[in-house]
Amino acid sequence: MTTTTLLTDHPAWTVCPDGTTCRLVTAGPDAWFVVWDGTELVPTKLGGSAADKTVAAIETWPVNLPPRAPGPLTTALAPLGTVHRLPSPTLWEAITSGLLRKIIRAPQARALYQRWITTYGPSWDTPAGRMHTVPGPYEVLELAEEQFAAIGAALHRKALPAAAAAYLEHGEDWSQLAPDDMVKALQEVPGIGPWTAACAAADFTGDYSVYPHGDLAVRTWAAKAAPSAPLPESPREFEAAWSRWAPDRPQLHALTTYTLAWGIHARPPVTPRP
Repeated sequence: MTTTTLLTDHPAWTVCPDGTTCRLVTAGPDAWFVVWDGTELVPTKLGGSAADKTVAAIETWPVNLPPRAPGPLTTALAPLGTVHRLPSPTLWEAITSGLLRKIIRAPQARALYQRWITTYGPSWDTPAGRMHTVPGPYEVLELAEEQFAAIGAALHRKALPAAAAAYLEHGEDWSQLAPDDMVKALQEVPGIGPWTAACAAADFTGDYSVYPHGDLAVRTWAAKAAPSAPLPESPREFEAAWSRWAPDRPQLHALTTYTLAWGIHARPPVTPRP
């Protein structure tokens, strides 16, 4: 039996009442309830006019792990088997989650994201009960400063509205860009720095070769997965080494994807919905 692993780095993933890992996915009027059954994603269409549309994971295979990377690291990562990751269905959701995730650690970011969508986002009835997704850019522009503070998002009271206004003007064009160009374009928005832009582009396109490879999460999980590997400690030196070990996009994508997946599955991957 082939081993498969789900990468649940996106904070929309949650634990359903029956213990399964699930999330709500929406794109305009279309919505899906998605469950991980242990081997693959199982989507259930909830609503929308496009009956032929569906959601699909991006699969990454151990064969793409770079041979130049330290042996102890790739040896630790390969047993994850095929790694599945579901990209964000819209660039707006990717931008929102990228902003809410910056600076704070993953568990805190996940809790903040869940408060954000539960308080201000639209909801759908799902097999797991009522679930929410991100408020749209128009809704974000209508929020008062105290509404950000009320859920612990005061830090984002300027960046999220700025991103919403920019998305309404440029979002359609941004969504068509190649990942590298998308990273550059997003950084033109006040409040979106290199880390957030790279996270959002990687999330939406599914291309983790543009992910911020010097990120604390990547460095932490690589070190824990392979304690004996010669990993640089500084973010800049780590990122440079990461790129040397994985000189092409598929290898860089795979090395980053597998490292994040290893880290998430080395600890409880998701938290129950509030």
